[in-house]
Amino acid sequence: MKQEPTHSASWRKQDKLLVQSCELRTWLHQILKYIFHTSEGEPAIWSENMVHIPDDADFNSFRELCENPDGWQCQYDKGGTTVWSQEQDSIKAVKKLKMRIVCKDVSAEVLYDVLHDTSYRKKWDSNMIETYDIGRLTVNADVGYYSWKCPSPLKNRDFVTLRSWLPLGSDYMIINYSVKHPKHPARKDYVRAVSLQTGYFVKANGANSCVLYYLTQVDPKGSLPKWVVNKVSQFVAPKAMKKIYKAGLKYPEWKRKHEPDFKPWVYPEQNTLPSVNLEDLSIQRADELENIDESGVSEHISEDEDGLSKDS
Repeated sequence: MKQEPTHSASWRKQDKLLVQSCELRTWLHQILKYIFHTSEGEPAIWSENMVHIPDDADFNSFRELCENPDGWQCQYDKGGTTVWSQEQDSIKAVKKLKMRIVCKDVSAEVLYDVLHDTSYRKKWDSNMIETYDIGRLTVNADVGYYSWKCPSPLKNRDFVTLRSWLPLGSDYMIINYSVKHPKHPARKDYVRAVSLQTGYFVKANGANSCVLYYLTQVDPKGSLPKWVVNKVSQFVAPKAMKKIYKAGLKYPEWKRKHEPDFKPWVYPEQNTLPSVNLEDLSIQRADELENIDESGVSEHISEDEDGLSKDS
């Protein structure tokens, strides 16, 4: 029989506090929406100028986007993996992509751990250059850095994001968006990209199976050639989802040999990151960053050079 770590009772107490905290943030969110509501129907100050930790309303909205098929065009559907895209207004050059893969023989809990475990990510995410946690905001929110390699001769990209996660029974969600941190400005050797809305929804599908959704709207801060956009939906995105699935199959054995009880995303008392003040963060706007014109780059990508995949 599987034994829980001795701190599981402490976590159950933390779990209860987490739910109460989310309910409080939802209530505050609604009050602020009312206070700053504009005549056009947009809570301008809240949505554009304030960094906030995602609450129940944000997670519910994200889950709805993942499961609702309306407004999405199928770009790829093969072998249990599906990719959809959603066109934006003409003034918005950034596409939304949604991906789904059926993960047999991988539980939702295991896949959730895979997505959190930065030590293991180095084993399966070949596109990653560097990733690290900057600091924690709450028991279920932090700020982190991620850089990934793009196929040559495109410039590599990086992000600084606020990330939050929420277990809901046997289902799990992780969502993020880009923020500015005073000690982690844009770097000269990368193009600072912007995650407008990115996340994972892991849905249980039986005791030892799950369905993974990945939804992203990212501004790569560059005029990318059409072939790159086509590669993302037809080749890179499906391959990235299959990588995560394979990583899930191998994770239990790997984790047994690498600090099996260390899971700070499950047991907050294990988290030793420095605290980050929400007031020190600001929204990362795409129009504040340099726009790189790479539209003239000719197609050159090999089977194993697929650096355009990436969740932020």
